[in-house]
Amino acid sequence: MDLPIIELKNISADFGNFKLENISLSIKEKEYFVILGPTGAGKTLLLELIAGFHKLKKGKILFNGNDMSKIRSYERNIGFVYQDYSLFPHMDVESNISFGLEIRKIKREEINDRTKEIMQKLGIIHIKDRYPNTLSGGEQQKTALARALITNPRILLLDEPFSALDPVAKKAAIKVVKLIHEQDDLTIIKVTHNQDEAILGDRISLIMNGKIVDTGTPKSIFNHPKSVSNAKFVGIENIFEGIIINNNEGIAEVKFDDNIIYCLSEFNSGKVTIFIRPENIVLSKSLLKSSMRNNLKTNIKEIFSISKELIQVTMSNGLISYITSNAKEDLNLNKGDQIYASFKATGISLKKL
Repeated sequence: MDLPIIELKNISADFGNFKLENISLSIKEKEYFVILGPTGAGKTLLLELIAGFHKLKKGKILFNGNDMSKIRSYERNIGFVYQDYSLFPHMDVESNISFGLEIRKIKREEINDRTKEIMQKLGIIHIKDRYPNTLSGGEQQKTALARALITNPRILLLDEPFSALDPVAKKAAIKVVKLIHEQDDLTIIKVTHNQDEAILGDRISLIMNGKIVDTGTPKSIFNHPKSVSNAKFVGIENIFEGIIINNNEGIAEVKFDDNIIYCLSEFNSGKVTIFIRPENIVLSKSLLKSSMRNNLKTNIKEIFSISKELIQVTMSNGLISYITSNAKEDLNLNKGDQIYASFKATGISLKKL
């Protein structure tokens, strides 16, 4: 069995206001791994420990089974892109990118060839003579990415790399990183607080207050949280306490307040916490003919716009649904309207209390 490319074994560290406690992770080769958490959770510190920029308080970091405690950062074959890109302001784009090869004393001809190749790959050769303060956010991001990739690292660490970009530039940058990941067989570890970015990962670790509180696929992290605090962070707005009153061949009948819902569950009885993502709830003014097992009649309590395209609808039974602005117009939804809130049994997650 192949060893994980990176293993963190019960590591702890302190740096300024940031603290990590007893972190253990195993990251596979060629994996796109995301560390998701709020500001101040210790995400950047965790990346910097992997890169070798700080010393551990305790624990071990292994690369392919080898202890990294005495291996310097520049010997770890890692590329690193910071949130602010950290480009050298006195160097043009080409010099910024080639810097990593310069300090390794690579021959000039090879430096020129590799720098030209990476600039062409990322579509920035036309800005090679410009300086960082003249670049757009997307151009700075690509320059920083090129500088990190030119040394042919096996592992690429990304610290909130898209947070400063406008939506159009962000979409383009994400596409570039995903293509590089697929084409170059890189192992990528990215930290972010953005859930839309995190969901693109192969796996996600959720970090809160310096501790890893869950690790799994995007589906498990976003739909089957291990705790109420995890659920709230990943955007699950429908959190209720209920009781299982029956279970028929894996389909649990659950009561909360005056509602009865059905969901897949291994639990046969007892009190549970119910989690339902708001985007999993479909609204209609008449009962839908569909495979959705749950159809609750209720009334609209409140409607307001979250963004240009997204509307939040709060219902009198406590449920919250997200719908598009087009759906709101098509359904002609207004405060006080009687509606059906429908959702699948597979769209519910239960946690035993």
